[in-house]
Amino acid sequence: MRATLLAFLFLFACLLLAAVLSVPLVQTGWIDAPSARVVGRLAQVFILLGLLVFLRRLGLANRASLGYGVPGPELRRALGGGWLLGVILLAVPALLLVQAAVLVPVTAPDWALIGRKSSQALAGGLLIALLEETFFRGALFSAIRRREGWVAAALWPAALYALVHFLKPGRLPAGMAFDWSGAFYMVSHVFIDGLRWQNLDSLAALFVAGVLLALVRERTGHIGWCIGLHAGWVWLIQTTRALTDANPDAPLAFLVGSYDEFIGALMLAWVGVVTLAYWYWTGPRVARRGGCSGPAVGSHGADRGK
Repeated sequence: MRATLLAFLFLFACLLLAAVLSVPLVQTGWIDAPSARVVGRLAQVFILLGLLVFLRRLGLANRASLGYGVPGPELRRALGGGWLLGVILLAVPALLLVQAAVLVPVTAPDWALIGRKSSQALAGGLLIALLEETFFRGALFSAIRRREGWVAAALWPAALYALVHFLKPGRLPAGMAFDWSGAFYMVSHVFIDGLRWQNLDSLAALFVAGVLLALVRERTGHIGWCIGLHAGWVWLIQTTRALTDANPDAPLAFLVGSYDEFIGALMLAWVGVVTLAYWYWTGPRVARRGGCSGPAVGSHGADRGK
């Protein structure tokens, strides 16, 4: 719990610092972009700049603790296999949503535009997965796993992982200037706007996805598969959104959430089933071989070496 709280405070401090420094930056007129986007991008920069200091503070600035404690070829194979598996896994709910007319294929698609968006989703998904998995299933998982056990290491990072998807700066009300009061409004409403009951299904689906990724981390001993799965999910979701339009009037429209018109009740149920199946399928085999490999997750790696 302590490591999770520190991680949350670190992320929130980066957001707060970004909001404060964005005010004079936007007021210079050098940047022609919405203030919310400026705050978000600047927060990401501060997270990257401060991440190494944060990891050293927790004693996690090493390959094994970050989930990279396996040879490079094995890590790359896991990443590629995870990406393919991630696409296949989410293709199931995507096809069901199309079949139920919740998502409707676009008419006269612009294939050049779709190809460009798909390529951007591939590159962006890999970058997002690399950063988020290194932080959540790498460093944070290791910090909690060593002190509180694997169940806590699965649940707490998954909760924070789901939460941060909604704690993003939003647009200011019409007529409100982006000055100090506007920056304060934006930061204070991060929690109000993000934690609405309409987002509950998407929040729960992301939480279960985080638990699945933590289980994969525990079973394999590294985050190669986690990065691949995460990147595959991002690519599939973004490409599906480029190929389809949401149909809010469909009888089963409640199966998708308001977060991105994809992640919702159906994904919650499907990923939940996959998580239980993976836990059951890998449990006995992992128990026989001594559990998770690598020193990043406690004493299991030493047990395997005996």
